[in-house]
Amino acid sequence: MTTNFAFTGDYDSSKQLVLLASVCSGILMCKIAYDLTGFISPLLFSAYGKLDGKVRMEWNNRGFSTFHAVFVSVASIYLLVISDQFDESVHGDSVINSSTRLSESVMGISLGYFVADLMMIFWHFPTLGGVEYVFHHCLSMFSIILSVTSGQAQFYIFMVLLSEATTPFVNLRWYLDASGQKGSKAYTLNGIALFLGWLVARILLFIYFFVHMYFHFHQVKQVFPLGYYSLLAVGPVLSTMNLLWFWKITKGLIKTISKATGMKKQ
Repeated sequence: MTTNFAFTGDYDSSKQLVLLASVCSGILMCKIAYDLTGFISPLLFSAYGKLDGKVRMEWNNRGFSTFHAVFVSVASIYLLVISDQFDESVHGDSVINSSTRLSESVMGISLGYFVADLMMIFWHFPTLGGVEYVFHHCLSMFSIILSVTSGQAQFYIFMVLLSEATTPFVNLRWYLDASGQKGSKAYTLNGIALFLGWLVARILLFIYFFVHMYFHFHQVKQVFPLGYYSLLAVGPVLSTMNLLWFWKITKGLIKTISKATGMKKQ
């Protein structure tokens, strides 16, 4: 197992500049998306103007949350599937150490999002989320920082970031509820999409995550000590949280479908 860590010398000034610029870009992206959501929403949802200040604030917050989720999901698919950055036929066992300016920039932008969202969560606590959201964000930031500064285990970081693909469905569910459309067909269909999306992106994907780690453990052992043990610990913690949320989503979907079926019978 290697003992190198980025802060001991490998992390040069150009990488620091890229990371700093990316984090700032992520925070700026959140600000722009927040303001843009507040501008567009009244044009698309008549109920937006009737919401109180706190609800409108959360509405706009979920706007930049959705934007980040789409951005990081597309970027993760590109890096994991389309590009050859993590292609073992190209890089062999060095995939665990594969890092590019693009992957570092994407992680930096994502880190900026988590910083911005966490600041809002703290400022408006607990309106935007409780302790579990703070824990999730801190864990995500910790993992990204270790990976982007060391240049290691980025493959697994992007697999986890890909799970953000479920966020737009979570936010749409909240939007429909806040705008008084909880009993609509769109709410039911989105609930089904959320269930299926969560099953694929946060349950099956994490199973693949652990299977991949098992068959590539000789690569995982190359990660520096703190990153190595964090990789072994963070995955199970996040997957446990995903299972708990999946149980809640499943119960909510069953309840929604039952209500919809009951209304049709009447």
